[in-house]
Amino acid sequence: MNYLLTVSYIGTNYCGWQYQPNARSVQECFQNAVEDLFGKRFPVTGCSRTDSGVHAKGFLCTVKTDGTESPIDSDKLPMALNVRLPQDISVREAEAVPDAFHPRYNTYGKEYRYIFYDGKCRNPFLQNRAWQICHRLDESKMNSAARLFCGEHDFSSFCSVGTSDDNHVRTVFESNVAREGETVVFRVTGNGFLYNMVRIMAGTLYDVSRGKINESDISRALKCGNRASVGMTAPPYGLYLERVLRKPFGE
Repeated sequence: MNYLLTVSYIGTNYCGWQYQPNARSVQECFQNAVEDLFGKRFPVTGCSRTDSGVHAKGFLCTVKTDGTESPIDSDKLPMALNVRLPQDISVREAEAVPDAFHPRYNTYGKEYRYIFYDGKCRNPFLQNRAWQICHRLDESKMNSAARLFCGEHDFSSFCSVGTSDDNHVRTVFESNVAREGETVVFRVTGNGFLYNMVRIMAGTLYDVSRGKINESDISRALKCGNRASVGMTAPPYGLYLERVLRKPFGE
């Protein structure tokens, strides 16, 4: 049986999704929960990696069993796993999918959300949940600049030096910034993202707000492929994987 899980987690206490031998990961917690539930350490496969401290609302992963376990209905699986998972990780939905389904290769994109907080006083409820800025952000300038990311571009300027991907061309479907009270939210959806790409986009938009970078700088950066031509890498704790876009079965 191949179970597809939709997962939410707060990434503060983890080194990211992927298992690492010397640090606690979300994947390891899942593998432990699956082993405790089924009595066997079945493989748990994620749709992507997330950095240390990054959060997820709609992460996808699969648990592939071998048929020797006692069967569990998909609608009962979330609760069965949640009682075995830490409080900052939750399975929201589960469904049975074809054995060939892969949470990375049977998807066509992702939506990310980056949250800035620019209230006059720090907000303890957003500690490690948003990038808290000590001055007012200009969301209008940020939104105008964010639209430049839309379309197909070589995003070499917007990924960390040494990124393993050989092809840095990605297509951004939507990119915008809007104010929600004392938070400013950057949302971006695309067919794929390079290492630290969204955090560099967010850091660049922050520099647009404070006048260090303008729209023409971003346009040039999308052509020149020079990481030094754009802004800082925003802190991880403001970033959320909002949802993963799935292909229909059979594609």
